[in-house]
Amino acid sequence: MKFNHRVIIGCLAVFMLSSSCNVDRLPESGLVDENFWNNEEDVKLGANYFYRSLPDLSVSQSLEDAWGDNLARRETPDVISDGSRVTPAQSGDYDYNLIFATNNLLEKAPGVIAKGGNAAEIDSYVGEAYFFRALAYYQMFIRFGGVPLILRTMGIDDPDLYKPRATRDEILEQMYSDLDNAITKLKTINQLGNTNYGRVSKTAAQALKARIALFEGTRCKFHSYGNATRHLAIAKETSAAVMSSGSHALLSTPKIGANGETQNDAYYNLFQEAGDGRANRENILVRIYGNDINNNVTSTTIQRTFEGNAGPTQSLAVSYLMADGLPIDKSPLFIAPNSTMKYAEYFEKRDPRMSFSFLKRGDEFQFNNPFTIPSPTFARSGYTVRKYANAIAHRDQRSFIDRAIIRYAEVLLTYAEAVYELDGAITDTDLDRTINLLRERLPQVNIGTTAVPNYKSMPKLTNSFVISNGLNMREEIRRERRVELAFEGLRYWDLIRWKTAETELPKSVLGSYLFPEMISGGWDPTTPVDANNYILIQNASNRVFNPLKDYLWPLPTTQIAINPKITQNPGW
Repeated sequence: MKFNHRVIIGCLAVFMLSSSCNVDRLPESGLVDENFWNNEEDVKLGANYFYRSLPDLSVSQSLEDAWGDNLARRETPDVISDGSRVTPAQSGDYDYNLIFATNNLLEKAPGVIAKGGNAAEIDSYVGEAYFFRALAYYQMFIRFGGVPLILRTMGIDDPDLYKPRATRDEILEQMYSDLDNAITKLKTINQLGNTNYGRVSKTAAQALKARIALFEGTRCKFHSYGNATRHLAIAKETSAAVMSSGSHALLSTPKIGANGETQNDAYYNLFQEAGDGRANRENILVRIYGNDINNNVTSTTIQRTFEGNAGPTQSLAVSYLMADGLPIDKSPLFIAPNSTMKYAEYFEKRDPRMSFSFLKRGDEFQFNNPFTIPSPTFARSGYTVRKYANAIAHRDQRSFIDRAIIRYAEVLLTYAEAVYELDGAITDTDLDRTINLLRERLPQVNIGTTAVPNYKSMPKLTNSFVISNGLNMREEIRRERRVELAFEGLRYWDLIRWKTAETELPKSVLGSYLFPEMISGGWDPTTPVDANNYILIQNASNRVFNPLKDYLWPLPTTQIAINPKITQNPGW
């Protein structure tokens, strides 16, 4: 178990903010000005507070893929996914706490330097403040669009507490500016070293800037507004800077198996404790767990006894290619589920990331029992998430696996997509330095039989492969992103920026084929299924996505009541 030296992320008493997260309530930080900010250690402690805001593996945050079409919630349909949500009175997503804290550090740091504090060290914490302010605005930006732009500390009667919403462009320019400042001030991962593992680095700021630019560039392009070319160029340039930095590489642990095949369980280990720590250079930004026995996750998409709060959908399952690199509707390797097929056979001869992401018979599960078939009580979709699943975590209902927030794999995918959307094409050279690196680190797949094995590597994605097989390059780039980053909280936002949410989210939500061994294993034979015997989780007739309003989230009504200058998003 890991309880080594990590970044201290506990909330300091002097930084305890008011219980309200809204812009009209100020943090109670009087002690900060009078008794704090004396040396660089104080600035570091102030910066440590920011890390509590990083996305975690709690139930609410690990279910972000259920907003889209990758996951189906175990108990009730997701109200964002099915379009049934209503305008809230309050919202934890409309949150200025982190922004107040970063503004405070940015204002106080120069005074600490003036008192004789180490300017170089303090500057790196200033870089962290810029990074986290950009992150805080990004989280609101993708949901609400423009929000009030608060860039300084304020008194309780400050009129700027009641500013109108800034425009999308104003928020974007501020995020870019903050991240450019962060990039110049933050340390590299080599400068941070093992002792400061978990602190944000120069490449983390570059990767976040690339994510923001790709989001807005593609959103502009497919929603027909703004300067898509500019943002896509920023995404390309900034992701390329990470790629050329030499700071990161894909985790890969190849070895030779009994039949001479190449094995590599690196993708699985990315979401286990084996993938934690500085040795894994694929992780760019992580939420750390394991500082002590109490710094853990007690409930994720996989938890003890209950097979998760959500299960993968059939929509995601069919996205995984066959081992010949072809979609299931084009590959001769694919055998459609039928009344004689076993549950585990559906995972055979597929992109290995499917088996690394979904539990199947024989996988480590809980206690000393391997996984067999999904629980009829808890695995509502008929599939169970394997990412972050761990037998010890099942037993103890306590996990210490770090959450990867930004991986180098995402940077490679950002570069590939930005290039394609800028140029309408991508060269094989660029595919080789991005998507094909992801495929090369996968294990070989047996496309033969157990008696007569025939191991093959996933083929490269090339222009000739796409053309000769009647594929679409954009669709294949998007497919690669979906399967590589499944359950990592990005899918819903991809649907939003591509303007495909209006097509994908109103569809019926399906789970796995209802295999005979599931019935014999305790599943109700009257489980609702569609015409092809796939579990019917929610019918399309109960789902809606209104493109006139659902591409933006509703602002909480209390904020509009307090500040009449804030206008509600269209349709809400």
